[in-house]
Amino acid sequence: MENPKDPRILELHVPQAPAVPGEMLVNMGAQHPATHGVLNFLMVTDGEVIHKAIPNCGYLHRGMEKIAEMTPYPAYMPYTDRIDYLGAMFANQGYAMAVEKILGIEVPRRAEYCRVIACELNRIASHLIATGCSAMDLGAFTPFTHWLRERETINDLTEELCGARLTYNYMRIGGVSADLPEGFSDRVLRFLDHFKPVITEFDRLISLNKIFMERLVNLVPISTEEAMDWGLVGPNLRASGVEVDLRKHPGYSVYGDFDFQVITGRGFKGQIGDSYDRYYVRVLEMYESCKILRQALEKMPDGPIMAEVPKKLKPEKNEAYARVESVRGEMGYYVISDGTDKPYRLKVKTGSFPAMAMMEKASEGVMVADVVALISAFDLIAPEIDR
Repeated sequence: MENPKDPRILELHVPQAPAVPGEMLVNMGAQHPATHGVLNFLMVTDGEVIHKAIPNCGYLHRGMEKIAEMTPYPAYMPYTDRIDYLGAMFANQGYAMAVEKILGIEVPRRAEYCRVIACELNRIASHLIATGCSAMDLGAFTPFTHWLRERETINDLTEELCGARLTYNYMRIGGVSADLPEGFSDRVLRFLDHFKPVITEFDRLISLNKIFMERLVNLVPISTEEAMDWGLVGPNLRASGVEVDLRKHPGYSVYGDFDFQVITGRGFKGQIGDSYDRYYVRVLEMYESCKILRQALEKMPDGPIMAEVPKKLKPEKNEAYARVESVRGEMGYYVISDGTDKPYRLKVKTGSFPAMAMMEKASEGVMVADVVALISAFDLIAPEIDR
């Protein structure tokens, strides 16, 4: 082999770790269908059993936080869509809430209701991909196509709201870009009436499938203490029995107006906090999102959808942190203003990052095939990790 120090050799072509006697170093990704994005894992294995799977991030780093320093406050909103392409509404809302805190803007109640409706539709759409991919990654393709059918209906609705079917851009600093279209509420209710029985059908099709359960039940159970020590958030934390949901505690937007349950893992088919719990918590959360949507449409108040916001945003020197309960847990924005029309600094906290950090420990002693199940159960999304 040529001299590794030769600058002509890309770092990717140089061994990333020393060889372990009696073990093989195998790269999984970055171009692998089961890594859910351009993620790379360096697996130390004897051929079947994993000694450890070391995450290697950075393939999707785009400098999203640095871009904010060169972009006026309103113009940065479309960039937030790309932080989590499966949960763009939450990325929009977290950024908007942070800037609204700095500016002291109070969002109209109707706009808050519109935000809740958009976000809960997005939560269902993302969970459809997460749970559908869990089945597909383990060899069951048909359930994924069933979920894609349902997700297309949600995409039709989001397209009415904001014109997009993936990287949604609906939130604005001070409110939302447009009111609900005429007849939108009726179309959402028709979808909810249709969708609830379909979840039961999905359970019969795959959630209760013997082979599927054997692949996930008792796979890498994570205790309450471990989940909290590693900083897991969202469904990954709740699957370990921790009842934490930012919509309830401490609460934000108008979620206090709605009655819904925080779903936690309880050992549905095996141990509390195993991969099946992480999967099934997401399935049950779709029921709760349906409840919230019905209540939001029923209680929708009249009024404006945008606060009075200056055309040129130049907040005084200040800082704010705002967080939302995104699909993968807490998504937070820390924004520092310096009196100009652009943020001085912006940092984003996402749910996939702590889950990725835990992968090396969680993968110890599992089979090679189980790494695929573990990634899908954690619901890792590459752009949330690299940003």
